[in-house]
Amino acid sequence: MKLLAFCFGLFAVVRAHDEEFREHLHLRHLDDGRVSALFSFTTLLKDTAPRSPLSIGEDDIPQHYTLFPLALGQVLREHAVTEVHLTLNAGKWDYTRWGYPEDPAVATGAELWAWMGESPSISIDERWKGLRNSLAGLFCASLGSLDEMRTTSPMYSFRPEGSLPLFNQTHKLRHALLPSEHVCTENLTPFVKLLPCKTSTGIASLLNPHRLFDADWHGMGVHVKWDPKTGISVQLNFQTVLDPVRHSSRGQRVDFSLKTLFDREIPKACPVAADSVIDVFMAEGEYNIVAPGPSIMEGELAKFIVPELPMPLDIAVRWPGEASNLFMNVLQYSNHAPASKQNSHPTNIEVLRTLTGATQSYGKLHVEVKNNLDSDVDVIYVETMPWLVQFYIHTLKLSVDGKERQDLLKHFSYKPSEAHGRPMLFEGVLTVPAKSTVRLTLDVLKSFLRYTEHQPDAQRGWDLPPAVFIPITNNNSSEGRILRRLYTPAVLVDLATPDFSMPYNVIIMSSTLIALIFGSVFNLLTRKFVALPVEGPSESEPSTGTK
Repeated sequence: MKLLAFCFGLFAVVRAHDEEFREHLHLRHLDDGRVSALFSFTTLLKDTAPRSPLSIGEDDIPQHYTLFPLALGQVLREHAVTEVHLTLNAGKWDYTRWGYPEDPAVATGAELWAWMGESPSISIDERWKGLRNSLAGLFCASLGSLDEMRTTSPMYSFRPEGSLPLFNQTHKLRHALLPSEHVCTENLTPFVKLLPCKTSTGIASLLNPHRLFDADWHGMGVHVKWDPKTGISVQLNFQTVLDPVRHSSRGQRVDFSLKTLFDREIPKACPVAADSVIDVFMAEGEYNIVAPGPSIMEGELAKFIVPELPMPLDIAVRWPGEASNLFMNVLQYSNHAPASKQNSHPTNIEVLRTLTGATQSYGKLHVEVKNNLDSDVDVIYVETMPWLVQFYIHTLKLSVDGKERQDLLKHFSYKPSEAHGRPMLFEGVLTVPAKSTVRLTLDVLKSFLRYTEHQPDAQRGWDLPPAVFIPITNNNSSEGRILRRLYTPAVLVDLATPDFSMPYNVIIMSSTLIALIFGSVFNLLTRKFVALPVEGPSESEPSTGTK
């Protein structure tokens, strides 16, 4: 009886939280014939708040999860993280052809940012270090390289996407970018292990690495945030851009299905998913057929409720009027958008960023921001640079149509970099006039590194993190509400690099000389010289000569 009472008491302390798991797949046909797919898996831990940083150093309350990922939950509790966002992307998202992504975090490489409250026992920087090392081990990524030389604390950008609880302490932001890190199968495997159904059933069964990593663009993301009305939510996303033309036997540019895209079907629904839906965005103004029929049709959005459909499930989208000529389809839709959409702008803001310079000491940064709207737009411009590249702020120039406009940049902050230390952080609010392009130029200085600070592939150059543009939403404009965070492609900079082949040549030459000299001296010292008499033939012996 005592043992039974103890078990009931332990169950009362370690009480299972009310949890909920939802999975969604968003399929969207792009203008150039490709298909954008977003896998979204959300686990909600209801009526729960993040761990208070004031309780660090004390014994934590035991946690019991049924659907919530235990490995990730332990990391969040250990470091008392309120909100964290981690993304790993490979490739460059083409805003001019694909428009805005469903998940806006499409920065090339690894991006990690988190909101944490202050603690009197352990500082935020120490917990930030422990967080990135824990996530590096959890997802098999090189997040440990996001050290103090890449970490910044922006003031205006990367606001909390959830709520921050009141711990009688202030919260601070830590943000870091690593453009040289990419996503691969080693990252997808631990990502799948955090799902309750893994890849056995449900929408997650479509996560075929052979097709996902063969796409034109792919990336995964982990987003953890808190809402006081619902609880803590963990959203695991995998976003990819697929080309059905390459995998279609008929050669149709828009005909696709789950089988042709992912080479898999859904065997059966995930039994623990409270909501399992596949959304297919139909092309505007084009006749198409979806098989099987959608469960719900909302305008251009076809919704398929997976548990209500026959298994195995394979959703197909076909355009009967599409020409079946493979060569014409590939030529027309893989190289450029359809003629009806060539003059349209998929995004309201377009950004171009380049780094020029013929020498290995000085360069110039060029940034062009184009506004396609009929009204002025304010954007937050965030530039993060490692100490390898130093900015000359006094050379900053802004112009519109060849006319200098220094008044377009306001409320900017600049935190210079430290040699062999912290990176540079530049933030400012940039006003872009309607139907115009703002050009920004800035002189930069390329640092001279020690030979021990160069990467193994030093001749390739250094990857610089992308710039971030965050349009400020205008509530009075219907167009302003759809503006989202934009990332520029990563930039490759060429620094002064010594000839690393010279040490090998010196070593080889020195070793050769040492071998010759040492070998000769050692041979002379150790060889024993013996005089051998040489005698001619005796007179009694007959001659062997020939006549």
